[in-house]
Amino acid sequence: MPLPAAATARVSPSSPVVGLFRLLGCGLAGLAQALSIAAPTHGQPLWWLQLLSLGALVWLLGRLRAEGAGWRRAGLHAWLFSTTWLTGSFWWLFISMHTYGGLPAPLAAIAVLALAAALGLYYAAACAWFVARGPKGRVTSALVFAALWTLAELVRGSWFTGFPWGAGGYAHVEGPFAAWAPWVGVYGIGAVAALVAALIAGGPLVRRAEIVQGLLLIALAFGFPQLAASLRSDAGGASTGSLQVALLQGNIPQDEKFIPGGGIETALRWYGEQLRDAKASLVVTPETALPLLPQQLPAGYLEAIQARYSNGTQAAIVGLPMGDRGSYSNSVLGFQPDATQPYKYSKHHLVPFGEFIPMGFRWFIQMMSIPLGDFERGGLAQAPFVWQGQRIATNICYEDLFGDEIGANFRDEATAPTILLNVSNIAWFGDSVAIDEHLSISRMRALEFARPMVRATNTGATIVIDAEGRVTHQLPRLTRGVLEASVQGRNGLTPYARWVAPFGLWPLWIAALAIVAIAFVLGRRQR
Repeated sequence: MPLPAAATARVSPSSPVVGLFRLLGCGLAGLAQALSIAAPTHGQPLWWLQLLSLGALVWLLGRLRAEGAGWRRAGLHAWLFSTTWLTGSFWWLFISMHTYGGLPAPLAAIAVLALAAALGLYYAAACAWFVARGPKGRVTSALVFAALWTLAELVRGSWFTGFPWGAGGYAHVEGPFAAWAPWVGVYGIGAVAALVAALIAGGPLVRRAEIVQGLLLIALAFGFPQLAASLRSDAGGASTGSLQVALLQGNIPQDEKFIPGGGIETALRWYGEQLRDAKASLVVTPETALPLLPQQLPAGYLEAIQARYSNGTQAAIVGLPMGDRGSYSNSVLGFQPDATQPYKYSKHHLVPFGEFIPMGFRWFIQMMSIPLGDFERGGLAQAPFVWQGQRIATNICYEDLFGDEIGANFRDEATAPTILLNVSNIAWFGDSVAIDEHLSISRMRALEFARPMVRATNTGATIVIDAEGRVTHQLPRLTRGVLEASVQGRNGLTPYARWVAPFGLWPLWIAALAIVAIAFVLGRRQR
């Protein structure tokens, strides 16, 4: 017997109530995607939650597709998912803009939301195309979804200098997909996760061929870690010896960091004392630990550091801004015995709005109080700091988000880094999940290149990560102290390093575009 009209209306997919619940579900799934990168309770990544939340989006897109919904509805739902996800990933930008930058709270909140919404358009476009033009077969549909999702991630990480913070692959520094890192990197892991989520949540596999293909792909995705252990038996490289390091964490509050007589005096005194008294082979300070240009430092201050490390068996890497006459760089100087000039590394990949002003946005920067906010860019693949048999490749703050740029240092195996070093100042974002998220990013770089990652930060996380991506030593965050540890350098090249060094991320771009193009052509022939 047919249902009454009123009952039919209550269960209709086009019902406003159903539509509202779907939008709410998209927002909650997007929030879960953000939490999967670093759970707020313990800061650890949750790989299963990343799959679950992305699977929820795939499931909803499948429902919309079955109902004949247009690309606009699909794009709207995906845009809400991605906007919520990205807002949840970098909401702490509000702290830097409002608490420390002085931007009124409503404007700071709008700015964060606007950035997330703009970046979310990439995923909205990908999902809109998927629903409107994607293939019907479950396996091919899953492959196309993974390709489109990967393209959205790549676009976000590259256009307008890129802002890939919170990419889904970072949830997998632990779990069954972590072993993909030295083969395909974080974006490749994200593609594998998207494929698995689409295979599982995209609907039942009906035809025998689809069942076999789907099960094989899922088995490969989860079984690859065991296979990889035998395939990479000699690719992890050998030890290049140990290096004793002392990592300094000054814990200078951001609102005091550039105050004369306050944070400046504290930083100069404390870091000066630690650099003078340290016993480790290599002493490292955080980013801009000395918050003044060399010519602004007290007379003889920098010269005293250079003299301290001009002989003996110790070296130091010190973070400070460099430059004069309006041209500045975010840099580190390296001091070691018998060096005629200090080693210098200047940050290559600058933070938009924080370290350089995008065209047309000077009015926005002028509304905030950000010292030294317009730096000059350093070169790509700058020479490493060579000390005691180790080649130490420095990157500053969020530069370690860009694995392809770090990969440029691995073009020549004979001169490739044996240790990766990150110096940061996350005090801009308070005691927030930004510290935990940045830790996952650094762990992913260690996995990709099979290199230890050493981090010296102002407020955390000051840590040592081994070549397998495991944290071996760390200081409590938001404390002042020195982390002393032994770091084992490594040589050899991972498969990821071998292809990303000469080609960057182009292999992933080409593979994803080829899958979408082939599916589009075959789809047109079938129509």
